[in-house]
Amino acid sequence: MSLPAIEVSGLSKRYVIEHESRHDNLRDTLHHAARKIWRRARWGTGFEREEFWALRDVSFLVQPGEVLGLIGRNGAGKSTLLKIIARITEPSAGRITLRGRIASLLEVGTGFHPDLSGRENIFLNGAILGMSRAEIRLKFDEIVAFAEVERFIDTPVKRYSSGMYVRLAFAVAAHLEPEILIVDEVLAVGDAQFQRKCIGKMQTVARNEGRTILFVSHNLKAVEHFCTRALLLDAGRVVDDGPTARIVAEYLRQSATQLAGSRGEALCDELDLRALEFTPATIQPHDPVDFAIEFAVKRDCEITDLHLFLVNSFGERVAMLDLRDAQVPGGVRPVRAGQIVRFAGRVARVVLVDGTHRVGFCVRTPRHFLARYDMVELTITAATTHRNLMAYAPEYQGTTLLDYDFSMQVKS
Repeated sequence: MSLPAIEVSGLSKRYVIEHESRHDNLRDTLHHAARKIWRRARWGTGFEREEFWALRDVSFLVQPGEVLGLIGRNGAGKSTLLKIIARITEPSAGRITLRGRIASLLEVGTGFHPDLSGRENIFLNGAILGMSRAEIRLKFDEIVAFAEVERFIDTPVKRYSSGMYVRLAFAVAAHLEPEILIVDEVLAVGDAQFQRKCIGKMQTVARNEGRTILFVSHNLKAVEHFCTRALLLDAGRVVDDGPTARIVAEYLRQSATQLAGSRGEALCDELDLRALEFTPATIQPHDPVDFAIEFAVKRDCEITDLHLFLVNSFGERVAMLDLRDAQVPGGVRPVRAGQIVRFAGRVARVVLVDGTHRVGFCVRTPRHFLARYDMVELTITAATTHRNLMAYAPEYQGTTLLDYDFSMQVKS
């Protein structure tokens, strides 16, 4: 039996978070200043320190040619684990053994120099993987054709859209023949057609060329279809390991009982999430539903993109609410520090099939792009308008309800 392509043993990652307290009166301010001077003298910092373990004692093996999915909630440790395996981040403890060249696609533009053209970045990435210029030239036309960036191949990649970035980055990672390929949620930036193209390419290189793939996606149907095995992570630990269908079912069961809260989350240095609401939380098909999302603004910025989205039990995005300002070019909304900004409205008729849908959001400023999944639930009851009939199983119903009538004619 061949040796594993990836061996992870006792892997842990610790971060130290520093906090500076805020105080409302003079006495507390002076007391805090004295403690800050004492801490700086003793530890070299004036901030309160907190330990956070992103990973704790993670161990697993991945065989050559295996396609392993990583599943877990936001903050479970998936991205940290991939960054350590990709040698972007150093572990605090534990050991990783990799057998083969590794290429990673963890965020838009990973491994690209923004001032170099697409052509130059292809050769740069190939050189990093240890390929000769002759080997890269053999793959060059195939990479450009797959990425569909022929017209812009000699343009600096800093001028590419996020979709163009991802297309070229994936094409480079998939075609330059690494033995191990790591793909995070970044493929969600691309359009649906390109996502299917990427999945097809990864299936080809895994099955026909024996490459090992680590895959992370909130689209559970894609994970179930693509991955032969999955790990379930929670709070930095591997809590289950096995066939993908069983792991996905277990994750969905846990998600139903451990839904994340929707208040008080610090998103970035510009925005805090105050609330995300869908009311009522349970409706029947074609009923209305009210929605709202609220932010606390910590520093002056612009909200250049904001949308809510609904995801079904298979992880497929089935609907989106675009909350950009249609009255101004680009939909930009300037906001100022200290403001509470609330976006609210009503969906007049919800035409989704029955089931429990999870609600998330994406928000973008010139400095940040943030996405959150599984924030609240919206449950739709009553499976069919023909109420005296047994409902079809969920996998047959699709995602959308159609308003229709029909008649039957019999001719002899």
